Amino acid sequence: MKIYNTLTRKKEEFVPINENEVKVYVCGPTVYNFFHIGNARPFVVFDTLRKYLEYRGYKVTFVQNFTDVDDKILKRANEEGITPLEVGEKYIGEYYKDAQALNVKKATVHPRVTENIPEIIDFVQKLIDKGYAYEVDGDVYYSTRKFPEYGKLSGQNIEELEAGARIMIGEKKKDPLDFALWKAQKEGEGLAWESPWGMGRPGWHIECSVMSTKYLGETIDIHAGGQDLQFPHHENEIAQSEACTGKKFANYWMHNGYITIDNEKMSKSKGNFFTVRDILQEYEGEVMRFFLLSGHYRGPINFSRDLMEQAKNGLTRMRNAKSNLEHLVSAGADGAMTEDEAAKLEALVKYREQFIEAMDDDLNTADALSAIFELIRDVNTDVKDGATKEFAQKALDLLMELATVLGLLQVEEDKGVDDEIQKLVDERQAARKAKDFKRADEIRDMLKAQGIILEDTPQGVKITRA
Repeated sequence: MKIYNTLTRKKEEFVPINENEVKVYVCGPTVYNFFHIGNARPFVVFDTLRKYLEYRGYKVTFVQNFTDVDDKILKRANEEGITPLEVGEKYIGEYYKDAQALNVKKATVHPRVTENIPEIIDFVQKLIDKGYAYEVDGDVYYSTRKFPEYGKLSGQNIEELEAGARIMIGEKKKDPLDFALWKAQKEGEGLAWESPWGMGRPGWHIECSVMSTKYLGETIDIHAGGQDLQFPHHENEIAQSEACTGKKFANYWMHNGYITIDNEKMSKSKGNFFTVRDILQEYEGEVMRFFLLSGHYRGPINFSRDLMEQAKNGLTRMRNAKSNLEHLVSAGADGAMTEDEAAKLEALVKYREQFIEAMDDDLNTADALSAIFELIRDVNTDVKDGATKEFAQKALDLLMELATVLGLLQVEEDKGVDDEIQKLVDERQAARKAKDFKRADEIRDMLKAQGIILEDTPQGVKITRA
């Protein structure tokens, strides 16, 4: 497997630190609101990475944090009249609901900042002791210039960064390039902890260094997140982690591209800001997941109604293939596969190899989806009425094997029909038997208007939902 490593700016063969084991850290949400479509992309992309690594036989330890200490959380707490901890608890619950709708698996560990304060204080103290950080009136800052390799992830140098650096009002740092590790409590802030530097709370960047080190060790295999986190967040993580441990922080860095909305940058001021919860009012979570995997993760992707409709149609095609095979599994011919079917099945297996080849090439989910659709095309040709149940089952198993890696076809559709619909189906069958084709067609059209599709097969009537 090859991965594009942001740190080296090239595709590299993936070699884990420990054979058959992979340690992955992905930056999670700041839990003050429902997460938006831009957040959803790294959640889905790197969940797919995890699923694929597990499919290839690796034991994956996957850590994704919750940032539950932040200025936005304090502001939301004041707006809602609840405590900051209650804000975090509320929106972590909402995250799980939306992530589940997208078929995103829970992380091995979902650490929270508020649960790791002693470790954060200890980490900051080590940086002070080593001369990489300093305290001013209860604030602790990282001395960026003390880390010679600063900028190696984002490809920027100190001179370029210095030109755009500013010291904000209220900050007491010695150098504009320095960043906060610990913030002294301000008047009215209801969330603070005791520390050697007085009451305060962690800065943003320190949390991921601490939680990655705590749960995965000093050097990890893969660190991932959105392209927007590359600088300064991930750059700062490298600086503080490697200064503290003296070891390389992560061997591979993966970053997904941006999402635009109708070819424009998403922003609340433009009125094109969508949370996943908003989109789920109109589209299923699996449709959104299909859309997010339909382009290569490193490239930009444009969110629009037309593209979502295309994703919906693509997923429907996959579901129809699954449904057709399930029908033949239950209603197909008994007995062993024929020699012809065995030969056809052998030909279908090439799509597994094609799928793996695509995913091994820097997680190319777009080409992996193409392999699945080529499989479906051949299955629709080869697995006809009269096929054996064994052949249909093996074709279904192959389809589900590949789709499951992408987190698709995981929603169990309601195949049941209510009594009124069943009565109409039975009436249509009786009309066909009596050669009253006019009435049979009327009933078929009535059901079609309700989204119920009837297909007459040698094994009986197949009922599907449009």
